[in-house]
Amino acid sequence: MSFWDLFWLFFIIASLQPVLRQRLLESERMRLIRRLERKRGSRVIAMIHRQETLSFLGFPLARFIDIHDSEQVLRAIKLTDPNVPIDFILHTPGGLVLAAGQIARALKRHPAKVTVFVPHYAMSGGTLIALAADEIVMDPNAVLGPVDPQLGQYPAASIVKVLEEKSKDQIDDETLILADVSRKALQQVEAFVFELLRDKMDEDKARDLAHKLATGTWTHDYPIFVDEAKAMGLPVSTDMPMEVYQLMALYPQPTQLRPAVQYIPVPYRPNQGQGG
Repeated sequence: MSFWDLFWLFFIIASLQPVLRQRLLESERMRLIRRLERKRGSRVIAMIHRQETLSFLGFPLARFIDIHDSEQVLRAIKLTDPNVPIDFILHTPGGLVLAAGQIARALKRHPAKVTVFVPHYAMSGGTLIALAADEIVMDPNAVLGPVDPQLGQYPAASIVKVLEEKSKDQIDDETLILADVSRKALQQVEAFVFELLRDKMDEDKARDLAHKLATGTWTHDYPIFVDEAKAMGLPVSTDMPMEVYQLMALYPQPTQLRPAVQYIPVPYRPNQGQGG
């Protein structure tokens, strides 16, 4: 075998390696999802958005809830018998209100029990989806977030507040238009959140919570931890299956030149790991 034969053989193997690695990873994910389905007698749907920013021609790329996600989730729900529970594993910073709303409404309409698992975070549109569940299972350190709409780079509630701070003759036409759109967006999201919550708690409490979550009470990245979520009256527990954590490990961040976090990936118990 000549040098060029070896070169091309090496080139082909190197080209196929990422494809084979991805196929093996997907196969392991499906195996783990199937194990969780058998354990819980449910349909498992995972929507996991890793947020490591990549660089492509100078533009940052990141994953968010989009229309493609909602199409896939709606198709999965459609393929699920009305009597089969749905377990939805959710890890996302949020995304399009339209897409998140479609998913939330479809989960809300599913007759059997719907459980949303949040191992790390489900912010913004992710929280909107979680509110549709009969039960939200969170890791003790996981967070939800406010669902107030954003217009471009600004919170809709902050744009509306401009009208309270300044007279109309001091505000340009573009800001007035944005404020009008913002007011409508706030009303729409608040009404939708109320519809998701009204069968989970007293109607007045559901209305108050919808107003708090949807109208800019906090900054958009405010973390709602388990205790606060429970105090709000949300159906939250922390009984997270180990398979959910194992599945998250099969969605690694894109490789970096130097990892930011390192540890020995085995369970530690008292007096372990202290010796030489």
